Amino acid sequence: MGPAAGTAATFAANRARGHVAVTVAAAGVPYAATEEGALRVRFPRACAGAPEAVLVNTAGGMTGGDRFEVGLAIGTGARLAVTTAAAEKIYRSLGSDARIEVTASLADGADLAWLPQETILFDRARLARTITVTLGAGARLVMAETVVFGRTAMGETVRCGALADRWRIRRCGRLVFAENFGLKGAVSERLGESAVAGGRVALATVLMTPGSEDNARAVREPREAFAGDVGVSAWNGIVLARLAARDGAALRHDLVLVLQALGHGPLPRLFLS
Repeated sequence: MGPAAGTAATFAANRARGHVAVTVAAAGVPYAATEEGALRVRFPRACAGAPEAVLVNTAGGMTGGDRFEVGLAIGTGARLAVTTAAAEKIYRSLGSDARIEVTASLADGADLAWLPQETILFDRARLARTITVTLGAGARLVMAETVVFGRTAMGETVRCGALADRWRIRRCGRLVFAENFGLKGAVSERLGESAVAGGRVALATVLMTPGSEDNARAVREPREAFAGDVGVSAWNGIVLARLAARDGAALRHDLVLVLQALGHGPLPRLFLS
């Protein structure tokens, strides 16, 4: 084995791996969880609203070659809110992607709120994320994902990097939402384009189903209170909001307003910290 191959093998052997699986069998039935590697899950007892699962990355962040998997199975009539203990940090990569795969299965009448704290990408970071959700009849889903390109307060700029985000949501076996988002290369230049983000570096997507035009109208009402830009649409039982702000703090402010306008119950305390 040559020096280059030896270095590559050592690098691969030291990559972080993590897997968490959470099952809530039915309403009123205790959860079951398994965890492996650098990913852990905790269940705070002092929480309002739906039971909470808090994901913890013991590796302190991710970089190229790291891979995390989260699997959720929520039974008939059961509820679960999922958040993270801290913002997920994606550090500089030497060439390979950090990978996150989230899968969730909701039975009839189940309720999932997927509300992780923001994902922060540093300069030359590479992230590939896949989110796949299957919904039974009457299942309710609220998802909010936030990406911040660099820490503005620290004067950081993400000049180059890569982000690939793939969402697939099915209800009763039928595809109801599909989206691929990609940003690669000169990130700061692309974000500066008016058709992309207009110079804003904090972006979020909020999806709720089932949802209606009344829900979208409720999001539009506090528009004077938003710190950044917020747009929302409703179609075929889905409400989708896009948010863009100058930094993570401004985006968090707007995200809370959007979730409250959508009628979401008490938000996880860690999400509000």
